[in-house]
Amino acid sequence: MSCESETIDALRESGHKMTPQRMMILTSLRHAHGHLSAAEIFEQVKAAYPYVDISTVYRTLAVLKDMRLISETHMGGGDATFEWVGTERHHHLICRKCDHVTQIDHKYLDKLGADITKATGFRADMDHFAIFGLCAYCARELTAN
Repeated sequence: MSCESETIDALRESGHKMTPQRMMILTSLRHAHGHLSAAEIFEQVKAAYPYVDISTVYRTLAVLKDMRLISETHMGGGDATFEWVGTERHHHLICRKCDHVTQIDHKYLDKLGADITKATGFRADMDHFAIFGLCAYCARELTAN
């Protein structure tokens, strides 16, 4: 079964129709190398299907986000970006000086979520974080000066 077939089945099981436009949005996200803005997704889909509407992109992104198949991240550059995560959770460390992005495994924040629940009873959505700071190179450069 292809990766798209699994997602189509999941959408149908949760009561959502699979339209050609949704399929193109889904494919755009699943095969992207990194994060895409809604506008970038819209342009990719529009190139293949000129009759698509930006509202279709936003509605589809909302459905996929609610299903926790994609993440929405504010990487510090303006528009929110979206990334396919499926079942593999990860987070980003973003250097506020050089904008370098490092991907880190979910295991670093998994314990934090459990600790918050244990201490407060609050069940935090620990799906996707963008953590800002200084990368190792910029931190060394700052220390050297």
